[in-house]
Amino acid sequence: MRYEGTVYRPPSEANSLLIQATIGCPHNKCTFCGMYKKKKFRVRPVEEIKEDLLSARDHYGPGVQTLFFPDGNTIVMKTDDLVEVIEYARSLFPYLERITVYGSARFLVRKPLADLRRLKEAGLSRIHSGMESGDDVTLQKIQKGATSEEIITAGLRVKEAGIEISEYLLIGIGGVERSREHALGSARVLSAIDPEYIRMRTYTPVPKTPLGQEYLSGEFQLPSPHGALREIRLLIENLEGTGWLLSDHISNYANINGRLSRDREAMLALIDKALSIDESRFQVNDPRYL
Repeated sequence: MRYEGTVYRPPSEANSLLIQATIGCPHNKCTFCGMYKKKKFRVRPVEEIKEDLLSARDHYGPGVQTLFFPDGNTIVMKTDDLVEVIEYARSLFPYLERITVYGSARFLVRKPLADLRRLKEAGLSRIHSGMESGDDVTLQKIQKGATSEEIITAGLRVKEAGIEISEYLLIGIGGVERSREHALGSARVLSAIDPEYIRMRTYTPVPKTPLGQEYLSGEFQLPSPHGALREIRLLIENLEGTGWLLSDHISNYANINGRLSRDREAMLALIDKALSIDESRFQVNDPRYL
């Protein structure tokens, strides 16, 4: 198995086999992200990927149950190639229960429904998609490369294909200025999609990124811990759906987890309890002090 540079994966893929199918990110313009800045994007040859899968089978045996294909936006691979890789993985690992990739709305909207259905039939189980916000002003500001309507279109298409979608939301990415719009816009988009998973991360500025520099200069004002929690509360109050809302990341100020159809009031009560704690007891997501 060969790995190039730092390899990133969602926390939920902590126990998954990681096989790089792409290197870097084909967009790589998000102003908040520093993950792939040192990598030039390319899709690895199918034969290289298959060689690494075979090496992994020889090393770990056939019992692997979950497999994630980094790097950023592996969904951009030609459908025929990705189908070939997925089918080969399933032939090597007969006990696979889940195969996942990253795929943002900018690239998902370019995949026809028929292609997504082929990927589902091949064995693709879930797509991790960083929507970050449902507020178009914020999306444009962070140069996400997709509008709120494109995010909805992409999410609904993935679900129609029978693939699970895990949407990632950045709490605080709209700053103090657009905290309300960010919460309400995100609630609208997520309600329209009703993804299986909504995963919250509280934005932590990365110094060597454009938005990180704006934060350090004072141009971008990050919500305080209580401000971030109030943003989540407003989101939950306006969010409709049946899936899971999860705070499965160390950046968050409270472990707010539950099914929207069942646990809304419990999640709101937990936020209210957290809001009763003095802000001085929270570790602020400030890169100058981390």
